[in-house]
Amino acid sequence: MSNPSVFSRRGPSPEIPRGDVLSTVDTYVEAQSIVNRLAHAGYNVSNIAIVGRDLVTVERVTGRLTYARVALRGALNGAWFGLFFSLVLSLLSEPSTTFVMPAVIAIGAGMGVLITLAMYAIRRRRHDFSSVQQVLASRYEVTVPSGTAGAAQRALAEAPRDKP
Repeated sequence: MSNPSVFSRRGPSPEIPRGDVLSTVDTYVEAQSIVNRLAHAGYNVSNIAIVGRDLVTVERVTGRLTYARVALRGALNGAWFGLFFSLVLSLLSEPSTTFVMPAVIAIGAGMGVLITLAMYAIRRRRHDFSSVQQVLASRYEVTVPSGTAGAAQRALAEAPRDKP
């Protein structure tokens, strides 16, 4: 999916795009393919919108949580934080302080373990698994400005199909 950029010509619109539905497809990739084909055919794609309909939240379980996994994840996150902190410290101080880097990384890892284990112990009764949530649409509509659907259909018919 495209994200609005600070450098884009127009900002994100807070309203649902209006117009004629050119095509309805099951996946976002298929909708992107239609817009790509229109662009390759020379059609003005600046006013086309891909609208996701019937949004659902999907939570995919990625694994079982144990104290060991939580501690390892906390140690890694804490070590990264310690590495970042020690790099900033070494940039802002005298060169002789770089020997402190391993100690700061170890302290960060230890603090990460303590904090994540405490949080896990508090939350453990709610769920014992890790997961990732996504918002998905059951269908996607490619919409074009009102009155231009015929021209878009002709351009789409002339455009070569994308290779799978």
